[in-house]
Amino acid sequence: MAESGHSWPATPTAEAAVAPRHSGLVRVTHWISALSFFGLLISGAAILISHPRLYWGETGNRGTPSLIDLPLPFILAGQNGWGRYLHFLSAWVCVLTGLVYVFSGLLSRHFRNNLIPARSDLGWASLSRVYSDHLRLRLPKDTSTYNVLQRITYLEVVFLLFPVAIWTGLAMSPAVTSVFPWLVTILGGQQSARTVHFIAAVSLVLFLLIHIGMVCLTGFRNRMRAMITGRGVH
Repeated sequence: MAESGHSWPATPTAEAAVAPRHSGLVRVTHWISALSFFGLLISGAAILISHPRLYWGETGNRGTPSLIDLPLPFILAGQNGWGRYLHFLSAWVCVLTGLVYVFSGLLSRHFRNNLIPARSDLGWASLSRVYSDHLRLRLPKDTSTYNVLQRITYLEVVFLLFPVAIWTGLAMSPAVTSVFPWLVTILGGQQSARTVHFIAAVSLVLFLLIHIGMVCLTGFRNRMRAMITGRGVH
């Protein structure tokens, strides 16, 4: 993989080293999802600091015992209308983009070919070696394929964390739960849904921070080039 300071000479040798990395649909859905997630992050923070307490059950307010008291002041109480509107808009953009990505990935076998780990990679020896290398920042130079840790993480984000965030988000909407009450009853109430939604959101933010960190450590320029143009140098 080229270093970040490497120039890109227009020679046959350099062109031969350039290989397709990401399809156009993957790149477009990636950047739309990134923008919508940024909107969710900003608006979600505004909503949270208007009432930085989490509860379990159906109801919760300043007069009831809380499950978790977040170390944040009540600084926007009653003034988060813009945050809820932006959160709602960003959420639907993210959901629709995600559905396009998932259905396309299933039809094109993107998940099967690029994300589902081989059975041999799921052994203890393989997993422990990859985890150890990441903890010591001994990252592979060849980034043309995902290692087993990346594959598992991406699958968890796409098929676990995002679905949980979507489910719990819908469970907090009276318009949705009036039609599908089981969405919230399974969770034990709207405040339970809010708490689980917060945990899923924090997990996604942690994934984002680690993802950005890994991109920087493994070659920011090449990674960005691959996600913008679809091609990278191996």
